Amino acid sequence: MFGEIGVDGWLTAVRHVPSRNYDDRPENCDVSLIVIHGISLPPGVYGGSFIEEFFCNRLNPLQHPYFSEIGGETVSAHLLIDRLGEVVQFVSFNRRAWHAGLSNYEGRDNCNDYSIGIELEGVDDSPYTDAQYLALIGVSQLLFGAYPNLDVMSVVGHSDIAPGRKTDPGPAFDWSRYQASLPLDLKRCP
Repeated sequence: MFGEIGVDGWLTAVRHVPSRNYDDRPENCDVSLIVIHGISLPPGVYGGSFIEEFFCNRLNPLQHPYFSEIGGETVSAHLLIDRLGEVVQFVSFNRRAWHAGLSNYEGRDNCNDYSIGIELEGVDDSPYTDAQYLALIGVSQLLFGAYPNLDVMSVVGHSDIAPGRKTDPGPAFDWSRYQASLPLDLKRCP
């Protein structure tokens, strides 16, 4: 469905929209966290190319009042999963995408250094789609297979690494559904 993860860190069977908003991970920094986000642009509106434009520094601030607030930001995620379950990759998994911002997980700062950021098109209080869960589960399985420090216990929400600052993916994201849908051999006991 998504192909495989190539040695270059790109999924082989998804659409690529390369962003310039990335840099190298610190030396000897293994990927050990997946951060799930929620995004819609403008807020509450689905479809269109605004998220891609935002991650590629092409968002026109005149197209919506909200865009003038975020137009100067340089952010990215590794992946976006839209409402129909299409997966778009912006940054190689081998590189550091700029999705987490000021962040800390279990006493470790700068989550961008060691995480993969996955954006789900949505808002905190509206259910995500079946297609999005299927895509997220499929991508997670590939990531767990490619990165030995990743498993279901190393998947968190943006709100978990930036509490008080971020709320996504929000209460509408069904963590139980996501975790229960993964094969048992991909789940590590704590």
